[in-house]
Amino acid sequence: MLNFKMSELIYSETAIKNNINNMPDINSMDNMLNLIYYCLQPVRELLGAPMIITSGYRNPLVNRLVGGVNSSQHTKGQAVDFTVLGITPNQIISIIKTSKIEFDQLINEYDKWVHISYNKGKNRKRVLKY
Repeated sequence: MLNFKMSELIYSETAIKNNINNMPDINSMDNMLNLIYYCLQPVRELLGAPMIITSGYRNPLVNRLVGGVNSSQHTKGQAVDFTVLGITPNQIISIIKTSKIEFDQLINEYDKWVHISYNKGKNRKRVLKY
């Protein structure tokens, strides 16, 4: 059973506030399905707690409005930012990086949330902190 819905990965307060259609194209949708299946669901099961998605897919305009970089994996449906109640970003990253879960990037962003991405066939297992 999967614990994620596509709607939570495309939800954007910025898109709603600015009346922007944030629906992904078919390639981004495919990437999001891979992200859920190979990355997010295994992380959810490993942590044993719900993940709160704070940012998922962003079309290029939404990405620009939130200050994202042009090359952001969010614009390709390959990344989400999330938190877990009661677990710090450092703890989350420590647990994931020692697991067998495939990921491209795992980033502690400002000690507030974790950015995780999945790039099918091209995962670098890169761990960063901002």
